[in-house]
Amino acid sequence: MTSLPEPPVAKRVESTRTHHGDVFVDSYEWLRDKSDPEVIAYLEAENAYTDAATAHLEPLRQSIFDEIKARTKETDLSVPSRRGDWWYYARTFEGKQYGVQCRCPAGGPDDWTPPQLDETTEIPGEQVLLDQNAEAEGHDFFALGAAGVSPDGNILAYSVDVVGDERYTLRFKDLTTGELLGDEIAGIGAGVTWATDNRTVYYVTVDDAWRPDTVWRYRIGAAEPAAQVYHEADERFWLSVGRTRSDAYVLIASGSAITSEVRYADAADPHAEFTVVLPRREGVEYSVEHAIVGGQDLFLMLHNDGAVNFTLVQVPVENAADPTAQQTLIAGRDDVRLDEVDAFAHHLVIGYRAEGLPRIQLWPFDAEGTYGTPCDITFDTELTSCGLAANPNWDAPKLRVGATSFITPVRVYDIDLATGERTLLREQPVLGDYRSADYVEYRDWAYAEDGTRIPVSIVHRAGVELPAPTLLYGYGAYEMCEDPQFSIARLSLLDRGMVFAVAHVRGGGEMGRAWYEHGKLLEKKNSFTDFVAVGRHLIDAGVCRPGRLAAMGGSAGGLLMGAVTNLAPDLFAGVVAQVPFVDPLTTILDPTLPLTVTEWDEWGNPLGDKDVYFYMKSYSPYENIARRDYPPVLAMTSLHDTRVYYVEPAKWVAELRRTKTDDNPVLLKTEMNAGHGGISGRYERWKEIAFSYAWLLEAVGCG
Repeated sequence: MTSLPEPPVAKRVESTRTHHGDVFVDSYEWLRDKSDPEVIAYLEAENAYTDAATAHLEPLRQSIFDEIKARTKETDLSVPSRRGDWWYYARTFEGKQYGVQCRCPAGGPDDWTPPQLDETTEIPGEQVLLDQNAEAEGHDFFALGAAGVSPDGNILAYSVDVVGDERYTLRFKDLTTGELLGDEIAGIGAGVTWATDNRTVYYVTVDDAWRPDTVWRYRIGAAEPAAQVYHEADERFWLSVGRTRSDAYVLIASGSAITSEVRYADAADPHAEFTVVLPRREGVEYSVEHAIVGGQDLFLMLHNDGAVNFTLVQVPVENAADPTAQQTLIAGRDDVRLDEVDAFAHHLVIGYRAEGLPRIQLWPFDAEGTYGTPCDITFDTELTSCGLAANPNWDAPKLRVGATSFITPVRVYDIDLATGERTLLREQPVLGDYRSADYVEYRDWAYAEDGTRIPVSIVHRAGVELPAPTLLYGYGAYEMCEDPQFSIARLSLLDRGMVFAVAHVRGGGEMGRAWYEHGKLLEKKNSFTDFVAVGRHLIDAGVCRPGRLAAMGGSAGGLLMGAVTNLAPDLFAGVVAQVPFVDPLTTILDPTLPLTVTEWDEWGNPLGDKDVYFYMKSYSPYENIARRDYPPVLAMTSLHDTRVYYVEPAKWVAELRRTKTDDNPVLLKTEMNAGHGGISGRYERWKEIAFSYAWLLEAVGCG
C-alpha cells in the first residue's frame, strides 16, 4: 500500500447501554444522527480521505471500468415475453443509465415464438411503456419498484423511488393515449398487483420501522380513497400481495422468519373479502399456488409441518382450512429441499435443491387431466443454476427457463411442452474474445471445526498457476443461497490471475433447512467459523498462498466480514465489507429500527433473553475489536440505507482505527445519495465495482 494522508478522527462522546446487568460504553453513537451537520461533515471527511488514499488506483479503476463497458452490449434488448396481445421486453441503450420497458403486437393467438427483434432498428408497432431515463432526470438516485400492466393491457402501474429509502410513489399511465392519469399514491412499498377488473390495484405500505404492514386496495379514478384490506399487527410479520398465474385469486402472504399465513380472495371482485387458507401456527411455514387438475380447483401448498425440508400437498379450495383434506404429492426428504411450485393449465413445475444446487422438475398433466410422469430439466455443467424465467401465461404451450454458471453467461430457453424440444432463445452477450473454455469452475469441500463438510465453489482462468491470489465471498443468513451466476465484471479479476471462491457457509440454505438452522440464533457463530475454515482450506489445498487471501461480503455478509476479521485477522490480506451489519446488538436491541422485531427469529431477542444478549455480544464485530493487528479494510455504505444504517460501519471504522496496532488502512466510503442496494445507474454501479475490485487487487498483490 502507498503512504496515506492522516485519516479523520471521530470525536468520542460516551453514551451507555445497559441490559441484563451489562454496561457497554459506546463512544460513537452520536454518529447516528444524520440530521446533524457535524455527522455529515465527518462522513464527507471520510470520503475525502478514502479518495486521497485510493487516488493512485485511479488508472486501474478506469481500466476495470473500461473492460466491463467493453464486454457489455450496451444497446440490447431482452427476450420478449407474451402477455395477452403483446410481446413485452426491455431495452438498454448505449450511454443511458437505465432501461426502457417496451412492447410490440403479437401475431395471433397461436403465436408463441418470440419475434427476433433487432436492438438497433425500428420495431414495427413498438410502444414505449416506460423510459426510466426520463423518469430519473433531475434526481441523484432512481430505482424502479414495479411496472405492471393491467390484464387487458391498457394501463401501466409503476412505482419509483428517487431517494433510496425504499418508499415509492405509484403512478398510472394510460397506454391507449400515452398520458399519465391523475391518480398518484406516495409512500408505498415497491410492488403493485392488479385485480382482473383492470381498474383495481393492491399495494402495501410500511410502518415507521419500514415493515410492510398494511395491504390497501385502490380503484383508479374513484372518488373514495384507498381502502385498507388487511393490517398485520404482529411486528414480527411482513406482508406481500400477488395474483395467481391462473388469474383466479389475489393472495396476501403474511410471514415471519419461521411462520406463515396466507389469505385469498376472488381476483375479479374489486370488493372481495379475504379468507385465511390455514391459520398461522408458530414455526409452521407454507406457501400457496392455485391449480386446476382434472377439472378440480386446488390449492398446492408447500409446508414444513412435520417435514423440515418441506412437503408438497394439494387440497380442494373449498376445504383449504381442513388439514385432513390434504393429499401429499411429494413427501419431505432429508436430502432434498423443496423450494417452490408453479402451476400452469397443463403442467406443474417443481423447484428444489439437491447437493447444494437448484433444480427444476416438470410435472405434465396426462390426457385425463391428472399428473403424468415427472421429468427433470437438466443441463450439462456441474455448477449450473437453473430456474423458471418469465412465464406469465397460464396456458402457454411453452415453458421458459433460464440457466447460468460462473463461466456460462445467462441462457434463456423455451421448452415445447408437447414435444419436449428445447430452443435456445438467447445467451447473454459478452463482447470481445470471451470463451467459457478459457475458465475453470468446480465444487470443492472444506471441513468445519465440528467436522461438517462445507461446499466451496471455485472459478479461475484456465492455466493460472496455483496457488494464486484469491477472493473469498460469503453471506450465510436468512436461508439465502449463493448459487453460481455469471458476472461480466468478475472477468476483470479472473483475467488478472485472481481466483474467485464462494464459501457456502451455514446460515444460508444451500444444503437444506438444517443448514440454515445451524447458522442462526445461538448457532450463528457457525457461519463465521465455517468461513474461516474455508479460507484455511484454500491455503492448505494449494489454491491460495498465505497473505494473498481477500474476503468480501455485504449486509448480513458484512456481519460475516466483521466477525471473521476479529476471529482470524491474520488470515486475510484485505476485507471489503459492503453495507455491513457490524453493530448488530445495538440494532437488535432497538425495536423502533427496521432490523429488530422482524429479525428476532433470525438473531434472537436480546431484550428478553439474557443468553441471546451475551451470545450476540460475543460476536458483534463492533464490540469485539481488540488491540492487535488487522488487515486493510474497505467499508462501503449508503446514507439512506433503511436496512443497515450507515452508522454501523461508521462506528466500526472509527473504533478499528482507534484500537488496532498496525498501520494498515481502514477506509469508509459512504454514498450520500443511495440506499441499501447502493448507487443507481449501471455506469455508476460499474464505477463502484471497479473501485472495490481495484482495491482488492492491490490488497492481494495483483494491482
